[in-house]
Amino acid sequence: MGRASVEVDQIWKKFHRGEFHDSLRDLIPAVARRLMRRGPRPGELATGDFWALRDVSFAVEPGESLGIIGPNGSGKSTLLKVLSRILRPNRGRFEVRGKLRALIEVAAGFHADLTGRENIFLNGAILGMRKAEIDRKFDDIVAFSGIEPFIDTPVKRYSSGMQARLGFAVAAHLEPDVLLVDEVLAVGDAVFQEKCLERMQEIAQQGTAIIFISHDLQAVSSLCQKCLLLRQGQRAAYGATADVVAQYTTQCHEEHDRPAENAHCRIVRTSVSGPSGGNQMTFRSGDPARIEIEIEARRDLQQASVELYLHDGSNQLVFRASTLQLGIAPCDVAAGERLVAAFDMNVNLQAGVFGLGIGVRRIEHALNYFHQAWLMPWQITSVDGASGVCFMNCQATSCETIQLGAARSGAVS
Repeated sequence: MGRASVEVDQIWKKFHRGEFHDSLRDLIPAVARRLMRRGPRPGELATGDFWALRDVSFAVEPGESLGIIGPNGSGKSTLLKVLSRILRPNRGRFEVRGKLRALIEVAAGFHADLTGRENIFLNGAILGMRKAEIDRKFDDIVAFSGIEPFIDTPVKRYSSGMQARLGFAVAAHLEPDVLLVDEVLAVGDAVFQEKCLERMQEIAQQGTAIIFISHDLQAVSSLCQKCLLLRQGQRAAYGATADVVAQYTTQCHEEHDRPAENAHCRIVRTSVSGPSGGNQMTFRSGDPARIEIEIEARRDLQQASVELYLHDGSNQLVFRASTLQLGIAPCDVAAGERLVAAFDMNVNLQAGVFGLGIGVRRIEHALNYFHQAWLMPWQITSVDGASGVCFMNCQATSCETIQLGAARSGAVS
């Protein structure tokens, strides 16, 4: 093995589903049946067993952030518990170099009857901080939490969001070599989540390796350089975050979205062209794009307008436009005829994965003939390293010092 902060080599972990015995009467016959039953061969599962993790491998370098994504039940939290040594793998090995801290439940270790002030010292001690270190960082922890007016109030009076703020504030001032974070930001509001992500980026810049589990794909994309996609306990994809997130997003919407047809319409053709030619799925911020949609009417469509949608990875609407809104009158389409619409735009989005959707709507009676939010994914790469959602093509025109004395004398004269 090299000198990565975390190295995981072909980890397998199994669990048993089904019987749980809470009385001696149930336990004795179950043990007898198990003794009489022939055991599984090496590599096989016994009755009721299942693999939560199967042959998972990856590495995280110092100062690198790895995102772990996947549907519920795919093994993400099990993997973090293995790395935290809460669980022992059945096969494979892993190595964590340096001091490890895990944020699996930020409010774990809080005592409800103690105040926020007292819980900072209690929780900090549980996480491995010495009292002198907590004393030195106490003011910073309180300021980061944003709950100064309630720091001497018992934690049982706190909301779940306030507890999450305090718990993460303590954990954010640890100085680990490896930090494991499991979906602990979900309780906080948007401002606090952004604050936590910025703090984790600072920690990574100081050389800490971070493993971040989250269903928030935008947060994963902004924080992590590499990403691991788990499905049914197996490594489904591993590599650059943008590529893995795009693959996961596409798979999710292929599984859950409606097909590109219904009783009213059928999408015959959708083409997206850009600087690299037709059928382009990847754009740089600011690139021009042309989208053409060909729709076949299965029934008569009256006063039909075509709509275009863009959603982000969290399924939030980013952009919507229609042919009617853009100055093209709606039209009638007889059954069997085809309607072709074209849109030209600049992709003024920052890096991320977005879904292109199509709608056909009768404006007069607000009737949706057709709607599909994720017809195809778009992967956007940033050209300037900026963050956020939109691309403003911002140019810096000056950055210089001025002499205050000269400025004042010039103003007087």
